[in-house]
Amino acid sequence: MRYIGNKTRLLEHINDFISENEIDGDIFCDLFAGTGAVGDFFKSKYNIISNDFMYYSYAINKAKILNNDIPKFENFRKVYHKCPFEYLNEKNFLYKDNYFITSQYSPKNNRQYFTEENSIIIDGIRIEIEELYKKKLINNNEYYYLLASLIESVMSISNTSGTYEAFLKNWDKRAFKQLKILPLEINKVTELKNNKVYCQDSNLLIRNIKGDILYIDTPYTITEYSSAYHLLETIAKYDYPDINGITGRRTINTKKSDYSKKKKALFAFEDLIRQAQFKDIIISYSSQGIIDLDELVFLLKKFSINNEVIIKEIPYREYKNLNSSKKGKTLNEVLIYIKKDLNIIKSPLNYSGSKDNIVSDIVKVLPKHIDTFFDVMGGAFNVGANITAMDKVIYNDYNYFVVDILKLILNSDKYSLIERIEEIIKNFNLEKSNKENFIKFRNYYNNKDKSPLILFILQMFCFQNQLRFNSKLEFNTPVGNCSYNETTAERIKKFVPKTNKYFLYSMDFLEINYSEFNKDTVFYFDPPYFITNATYNDGKRGFKGWSADLETKLLEKLTELNNLGYKFILSNVIEHRGKVNYLLNEWIKTHNFKIIEIKHCTRKEVLIINY
Repeated sequence: MRYIGNKTRLLEHINDFISENEIDGDIFCDLFAGTGAVGDFFKSKYNIISNDFMYYSYAINKAKILNNDIPKFENFRKVYHKCPFEYLNEKNFLYKDNYFITSQYSPKNNRQYFTEENSIIIDGIRIEIEELYKKKLINNNEYYYLLASLIESVMSISNTSGTYEAFLKNWDKRAFKQLKILPLEINKVTELKNNKVYCQDSNLLIRNIKGDILYIDTPYTITEYSSAYHLLETIAKYDYPDINGITGRRTINTKKSDYSKKKKALFAFEDLIRQAQFKDIIISYSSQGIIDLDELVFLLKKFSINNEVIIKEIPYREYKNLNSSKKGKTLNEVLIYIKKDLNIIKSPLNYSGSKDNIVSDIVKVLPKHIDTFFDVMGGAFNVGANITAMDKVIYNDYNYFVVDILKLILNSDKYSLIERIEEIIKNFNLEKSNKENFIKFRNYYNNKDKSPLILFILQMFCFQNQLRFNSKLEFNTPVGNCSYNETTAERIKKFVPKTNKYFLYSMDFLEINYSEFNKDTVFYFDPPYFITNATYNDGKRGFKGWSADLETKLLEKLTELNNLGYKFILSNVIEHRGKVNYLLNEWIKTHNFKIIEIKHCTRKEVLIINY
């Protein structure tokens, strides 16, 4: 099949690349599937997830990925006693007014993609396939197999150079061959696995699927597939679209890919890799791709384990785009591999309201590009530490005790810090629920050593890990049923933010100069929830509590950020145990902000975003 970026000649290279890097797994996703060559090749080894935004490609992939052999067409054969290919090729189709391809893409309308004779056959077969399906003479799989077979057969008699961006002014000899619909070639396997085929925007689908191996073969030239293959799309959908221009391109459903736009392609890639829930990612790319290869590798390093990126170059021939200034020059097809860092970092500081359980939900709603991520009310730093920003992450919390503990953990040698913690616990005989020794240790903190280290240990053994103080800022939380354990030690060892460049501050959210940040900054707010009964709302721990006045000021600040063109995410609850935050609810409605409900939370927790 003549198709831009077809990977048929690279299949063995991809297979070898998987073996060389000892990549294993059960689920293989071909996210930009095109003609389905890759998914079809690997369907004997893996459960395949196949996707492409174009409907004609969806039809081809349905035919290849969801069939282990050419369909039997049992119902059809019972009626006609022959295969549908023989039946369709024998039919004598005559022009009708509803024959869209003939009326628009043949000499009948001064376009010469197909001869008039072949156009009539295309229309006739396409409509007949629909009728057979409506009469239940073919099932769903058989329907798509016939449709895919027609699409591929059409390409062999098209009067084009390979795409449908234009037709040839003079007739190519192939165009005069009579169209015959031939069975689509597919990889025959003994057993079909649990395969799935989608027709969605890849950057949206990636948020809702997961697996082991993700294969990415984005468009990496300026060529738009929706334009290059508009005629195949119309044959596949047969939706009588509005068309325009000499070439008769579709004017509906012509969304252009960000991957074919130089300014947007890198951001689209950033979003795709950030959202991918696959442990191994393989990318087919070109040394002359729309994104500079060094830029792409720099991006991939930010998401890979140990910043490792493996590249293999394969000599290949360039697609000769009509607008290309480098026609026919040799290029390298590049295979790139990363093992993605899927680990969710959990802060060793147990803290009321921590968001470690919804980090993945927050990541899903992030915009395509993040220059700076500002965790404005950071708490235990569970959110900001797990965000990969292209420049930096900024953590802030009003409670400077918390900030000092986090600085201690992040700036210390992890193993030395653990040794010091364990030594102090041993010296003070600290144990779970041991009130007497806990009180002695608490007095030691209040009267002798108010260091972040001692406070960190106190927090491990106190009631519900609450950092509470009296008006003199003396620690006054009672003993609890908590303690230091191996899990805490492991969290300390692994607590390294995913963005290498990060800063920690302690400011009131109203004192921050938000305007000093560029518009690719994402501000995340996680305030105390006004309608809940959490103790950190009460203002009795040495710091001011959360009040209706502060709630109003926060919403005013968020409105200001929105008006200035900044992006924000707000964590909150609208309803809780019969209470409704009417102030928040009306504010959301007034500004038409988007609400994303976190469904796995016990309370109705939501994320509110303005983009």
